[in-house]
Amino acid sequence: MSRPRPLRLALLGCGVVGSAVVRLLAEQSAELAARVGAPLELAGIAVRRPNRHPGIDPALLTTDAQALVTRDDVDIVIEVIGGIEPARSLLLAALKSGKSVVSANKALLAEDGASLHAAAAAAGLDLYYEAAVAGAIPLLRPLRESLAGDRITRVIGIVNGTTNFILSRMAASGAGFSEALAEATALGYAEADPSADVDGFDAAAKAAILAGLAFHTRVTAADVHREGISEVSAADVASAAAMDCTVKLLAICERHGPNSSLGTDSPSGAGGRESVAVRVHPAMIPSAHPLAGVGEAYNAVYVEAQAAGSLMFYGRGAGGEPTASAVLGDLVAVARNRLSGSRGAGESAYADLAIQPIGEVLTRYHVALDVADRPGVLAAVAGAFAEHGVSISTVRQEGRGDAATLVLVTHLAPDAALAATVHRLASYDFIRRVRSVMRVEGLPPD
Repeated sequence: MSRPRPLRLALLGCGVVGSAVVRLLAEQSAELAARVGAPLELAGIAVRRPNRHPGIDPALLTTDAQALVTRDDVDIVIEVIGGIEPARSLLLAALKSGKSVVSANKALLAEDGASLHAAAAAAGLDLYYEAAVAGAIPLLRPLRESLAGDRITRVIGIVNGTTNFILSRMAASGAGFSEALAEATALGYAEADPSADVDGFDAAAKAAILAGLAFHTRVTAADVHREGISEVSAADVASAAAMDCTVKLLAICERHGPNSSLGTDSPSGAGGRESVAVRVHPAMIPSAHPLAGVGEAYNAVYVEAQAAGSLMFYGRGAGGEPTASAVLGDLVAVARNRLSGSRGAGESAYADLAIQPIGEVLTRYHVALDVADRPGVLAAVAGAFAEHGVSISTVRQEGRGDAATLVLVTHLAPDAALAATVHRLASYDFIRRVRSVMRVEGLPPD
């Protein structure tokens, strides 16, 4: 028997992830060939500055990415450069010229995954992107394939390691946000410009991808309500601990409406039809919740499905080797399909559910108010909540005199009603300051 011809790979980018891909391809070449059924060979690596990659064979390096992805001898293109352009144009060119694609580009897939999926479908080729969300954790393929026969109702997770490290440090040491961020930067968990992480952009892109797969609906990053963690204070973390809770930056994707197991009272925002709510924000969750114990820079995603019940996915969510592991997993699947002349699952957006505005989402608030310590204040505060149809679950007072603070937790209510209540409270002269407002997730149903 003649040996099968090698499958030729074009790699776009050779940074932290790309260099790990190159190394693992070399170290595991024999095993990968056995799993695929043919050798995998690098045809070329597109980089901006070839002189910055002394450990790579110079013959493989090129600055002409467009020429590389359209070469006749390339079978599969691996993209790890990130960003929208030139990644989008390069991947569209690759698909148009008959190359299957493996990508780790969450930002691109969350902004314009539809055009990439359409190009892949038109060409009858694969577009795989397991590495775009949660690093090494096998998550997207279970949503797309293993749970394809089930009805997913909710996906909630910690999908950004930098913010989880910062919040974990704040909880462990009592440090403020700035101090914890400085530590994360010193240890290499945070970039020099950490805004993509701490402002929630990274998590929002991942939430859009998760929601699209879970609910068979096109969801973009622009559809995701996003809040970061820069306003989370040491006092917020301490207040959460007093409630036996912890603070996490959560990506929450939910199906709402009459057929959702989340409850028939969940507003659909679409004239009674089902809808999808996708949000990223810091929240207090009970210490008993499975996500509460996820510390340091780890990621975890909790999936709720009607038949399967609750499932938990946990592991290293970032870094060169974990992300490269996910890239190679996709590469093996795509290469097998290439050899057999088949194609894996493509985009599934048949449900086309409406996107629910954040104002209609039912949630709970934790509100801390610095107040004047005098009779009638609590009654007036309760009246403001009642005015907007919001029921109070618990209330306690901390301190006295000029140090008096009221801490309230609400029952479920529309987010818009809760926000309007807080706005009203801020106008009262007996409230010196609205010290903290944070959503609360994971409590038992009302």
